[in-house]
Amino acid sequence: MRTLFYGLIGALLPLSAFTGSAFAGQSVNYTVGDADYEGYSASASGPSKGLVLVIHDWDGLTDYEVERAEMLAAMGYDAFALDLYGKGNRPVETGAKKAATKKLYNDREKMRSLILAGLTEARKSYDGNAIVMGYCFGGAATLELARSGKATGIAGYATFHGGLKTPEGQSYPKNTPPLLIAHGGADTSITMDHVAELSRNLEQAGVPYEIQVYSGAPHAFTVFGSSRYRKVADEQSWAAFTDFLTTNLGQ
Repeated sequence: MRTLFYGLIGALLPLSAFTGSAFAGQSVNYTVGDADYEGYSASASGPSKGLVLVIHDWDGLTDYEVERAEMLAAMGYDAFALDLYGKGNRPVETGAKKAATKKLYNDREKMRSLILAGLTEARKSYDGNAIVMGYCFGGAATLELARSGKATGIAGYATFHGGLKTPEGQSYPKNTPPLLIAHGGADTSITMDHVAELSRNLEQAGVPYEIQVYSGAPHAFTVFGSSRYRKVADEQSWAAFTDFLTTNLGQ
């Protein structure tokens, strides 16, 4: 698949507007500990090619992740967009977004447990191998899970303009599944130095990986409708991800 499905569909619609779509998308309420969370599930219309777990950006699970889940369902995958913040917690102001991510960066054990809880919820509808992918903060969370080595049945990890730093004291297990890193060459938030450092860490660990760098693409280059959106880089990175899914889920 070399083109995007929806353009700006859903950019301004609430999460509930996608419930009952052509790809059986619906909000999913679940509990982790004593807290309520709200994810989004979109199922393939026919036999599923596999499961894709989508991890949201720093503003929480919004229409953007819903749209990506719907795109994956249209491609024949079961997709589940998890919630790391809690039901109804979708920060809008920059300060609130920073505070929400800081809580999880400061408690990485909780971050990992919430991702694993989302994976468990996703597997209630599809119990098979999965690809974990994330955007921006969600990309950093994706790599956090990869380094933990705690997730089973994972066929690969993918990040789009995600955080790439390896925290002090962490490393990638040698049996980490393949990684795909989609990065903007003009990203000033996550620099090429971070890319190079990640490459060195993965080489040292013997982890299979592919890093795609898109010229002129700034941070958040896949976000539909934003000033940072770059159509060519978005379509190229989605095509690379499509190939990654096919290769690692065997469909």
